[in-house]
Amino acid sequence: MKQVDILIQNGTVVTMNENLSCYSPGAVAVCGDIIVEAGAEESVLDRFEGKKVIDAHGGIIMPGLINAHTHAAMTCFRGLADDLPLMTWLNEHIFPAESTLSSEMVYSGTLLACAEMILSGTTTFCDMYLFEDSVAKAARRAGMRALVGEVLYDFPSPNYGPIEKGFDYTAMLIDKWKDDPLVSIAVEPHSTYLCSPDLLQKAQQLCVKHDVPLVIHLAETAQEVSRIRKEYGLTPVGHLADLHILGPHLIADHCVALTHEDKTLLREFDVKVVHNPESNMKLASGIAPIPELIDNGVTVGIGTDGCASNNNLDLLGEMDCAAKLHKVNLFDPTVMDARTVVKMATIEGARVLGMDAITGSLVAGKKADLIIIDIRKPHLTPMYNVYSHLVYAVKSNDVSTAIINGRIVMEERALKTLDAEETMAAVNRIADERLRSFS
Repeated sequence: MKQVDILIQNGTVVTMNENLSCYSPGAVAVCGDIIVEAGAEESVLDRFEGKKVIDAHGGIIMPGLINAHTHAAMTCFRGLADDLPLMTWLNEHIFPAESTLSSEMVYSGTLLACAEMILSGTTTFCDMYLFEDSVAKAARRAGMRALVGEVLYDFPSPNYGPIEKGFDYTAMLIDKWKDDPLVSIAVEPHSTYLCSPDLLQKAQQLCVKHDVPLVIHLAETAQEVSRIRKEYGLTPVGHLADLHILGPHLIADHCVALTHEDKTLLREFDVKVVHNPESNMKLASGIAPIPELIDNGVTVGIGTDGCASNNNLDLLGEMDCAAKLHKVNLFDPTVMDARTVVKMATIEGARVLGMDAITGSLVAGKKADLIIIDIRKPHLTPMYNVYSHLVYAVKSNDVSTAIINGRIVMEERALKTLDAEETMAAVNRIADERLRSFS
């Protein structure tokens, strides 16, 4: 019998592998940072014994959730400017607030975001914000897997100044974090409406040079589409096609206002899409045609967006919203079924971020990124269908344990890598200073 570092037993193992295999009772064996076996409990226990044994108490053992689009440090601005349309929210409130940001504020805000995400079952996130080296450091301290990138736009940044320095900063990030086991870097122009064609093409060249993803907000509102049509005679998606930027490396966030031709381009160029239903609802941006994109073969993940437009980082809640929103929008209770939504939050999210070879499913040889959900709760009893439970019944505080890269980052709701009280106090100090500046 082989000894492994961690053996998780007595649970329903939801693998999210190619066959969507589930095992009840099931077990998972972890050696170092790698899953060595995930399967039927009897078979796993016959072959492995654990230095540490975790009893799932009949709960759900599954891949960690993947938040495919957020702005982590916006925890500092949670609730700052609610109930406003996107452009008013951005130009009159968020951009002025961000002009006062520092690397220390971003670090503190990201630590708080990591605490919130771990506690609600997220093990991997994709971030676009300012002072992203601080985001990377915070993710590394928290033990989270992250794809991060500095936001690039035409006007000066409070971090790097003019855009030329933004490309230098991004290149520095790529070089600095290239060998890190948890943090990887993307090139991240903000959007077609805040980035000139020259900026977008330079971002594309940098991404191709270093073989990293390109992340952009795309077709988030009808107003954005109208603006880009007026300036370039094309939709935002068509504009990127005209600039030869569409491709499998591109991660397009939102994709709400799409024409038939846009949808065809996204499919033909294998563009990855991230659905952010709660943010799109709150900002009244519209409803992205996600069921149609999925039916047409587009890879779609799910994200929370930032805490200033959601106002939380609870991916389980986002899953519930995504499933129900499209049912009522299309008057069809069969669309966005629970299994599809769980895939979006796990293996499809991993594909979006280019990480499906290492995470997103419980498969031997992949990194040990997994969570345990405690179902010994009245609202989780009984359990007929595990996927339905995950989308429609499980809440964030039902996540009991989280393991990332083979490291236990939360056990029985206790964070192991972060001090929640300390992180909350740091962000509260930032908020207090902001409130004093208003008075």
